[in-house]
Amino acid sequence: MARLRDKMREDLELRGRRPNTITTYLRCARRFAEYFTVPPAKLEAADVRRYLLYLLHEAKVSAGTVNIYAAAIRFLFAVTLKRPEVVADVVWLKTPMHLPRVLGGTEVEGVFAAIKSLKYQAIVMLVYGAGLRVSEVAQLEVGDIDAKRMVLLIRNAKRGRERYVMLSPRLLSALRAYWKDAQPPGPLLFPGPDPSKPLTRRAIQRALGKAGSKAGIAKRVGPHALRHAFATHLLEGGTDVRTVQVLLGHASILHLTTARTQKLRSPLDDLGTPQGRRFG
Repeated sequence: MARLRDKMREDLELRGRRPNTITTYLRCARRFAEYFTVPPAKLEAADVRRYLLYLLHEAKVSAGTVNIYAAAIRFLFAVTLKRPEVVADVVWLKTPMHLPRVLGGTEVEGVFAAIKSLKYQAIVMLVYGAGLRVSEVAQLEVGDIDAKRMVLLIRNAKRGRERYVMLSPRLLSALRAYWKDAQPPGPLLFPGPDPSKPLTRRAIQRALGKAGSKAGIAKRVGPHALRHAFATHLLEGGTDVRTVQVLLGHASILHLTTARTQKLRSPLDDLGTPQGRRFG
């Protein structure tokens, strides 16, 4: 199994999959293999079907999670094992669409106030103030901060894209306070216990969840909720949809010049002001 795992990892790397995707696919493939008493190479389409039904009906995981497992198993058989016929009939489950409950400005401030660690304050402000994904925050390096032009360079984005986002003055102040206190050895801005490796997504998600509970917020508080609040508050402030999409890293064709990005105002700088009260 170790040899198969190594080959699957190499196949994923050669196809340019992101580190988080590689980790997830390998974990799903390992759990799939552990479910059976024979090596994956000896399994058939009926076994794949049986496992996906197990996830859905017995393990009670969500449709979205089943789809992630399905994608990993499809890659395992179609690419690594060179047996695409085994997964030819694997289909994607429809996932229900739920509109996220947007955090208001007062609630976002409550999350900030509930976090005492300068490190996690800076991280949470990055997610809300610049609309970053957790993986992008974790991979951020000191050299990505351009205080002179007041922009952040996001290099380790989804699908390998790069983009600039605005650097809020309030965010810059929080980053400087954290840097002065922690003095990370670099180049990572937020290293984990091992300075050569970034802080894990789970650690960030856990800190946010605890802050939401401490602040008494009934809504689910996580990185996605803060990113959604960033986008919603920008739109409510008059920023056009396409610009917000680019800032979030969703647009594959358009890009924003540094000069255009510098002129954009982060919703972080409006919190607690008369202008920011429109966020709720």
